[in-house]
Amino acid sequence: MNQFLWVIFPYICLTVFVVGHFWRYRYDKFGWTTRSSQLYEDRLLRIGSPLFHFGILAVFLGHVMGLGVPKSWTEAVGISEGLYHFMAVSIGAVAGFATLVGMVILIYRRRTVGPVFSATTKMDKTMYAVLATVIVLGLVNTVAANIFGHYDYREGVSIWFRGIFRFDLHPDLMAEAPWSFQLHGLAAMFLFALWPFTRLVHVFSAPLGYLTRPYIVYRSRDDQQLGSHRPRRGWDRVS
Repeated sequence: MNQFLWVIFPYICLTVFVVGHFWRYRYDKFGWTTRSSQLYEDRLLRIGSPLFHFGILAVFLGHVMGLGVPKSWTEAVGISEGLYHFMAVSIGAVAGFATLVGMVILIYRRRTVGPVFSATTKMDKTMYAVLATVIVLGLVNTVAANIFGHYDYREGVSIWFRGIFRFDLHPDLMAEAPWSFQLHGLAAMFLFALWPFTRLVHVFSAPLGYLTRPYIVYRSRDDQQLGSHRPRRGWDRVS
């Protein structure tokens, strides 16, 4: 079971992640969008969207630091264990809380605004449920592991995660991790498998075409008639 959960399952999810994005871009370019609903309602969107997006960006950078950078590297540049955990708790908790609040506002908006709810697909609902699970478990781990617990994920989860990209996983490390870290890892992998088939694909979009797109030139002539009918008497253009 440990081999399946912490070796086979991650590679299945990451394979679906990569192949699914290729398939989506190849066969569903017009669906590669967030399906913006700003036209229907923007008051709640102006509050929830920045909270969620800036929060999730900070969470992502925190994961890059915590999972991607070995413990020995941070110690080598003078970041002590105490300072690292203080930063993880303070910054991580604030970022996670902002992300969670922003997501709650966006889900509330999507459920209570009729046109937005009508545009919500089953895959959207599944994605929100999985994403909320990942965020809540991550916030619990950030607070519990650094304040109430004594588990050092940098000696366990981080080593397992980096091993995915070196094809040198250590399933025993994840098997010894607390249940909340295990669920967080499984939910995150499942989210990666869902990613290509949801609105989350917009993360990999950038409006680079606007940099090279030619200008749209509008020209008018003074004697040009407006519309297909002659103007009514008294409504002639004044030069």
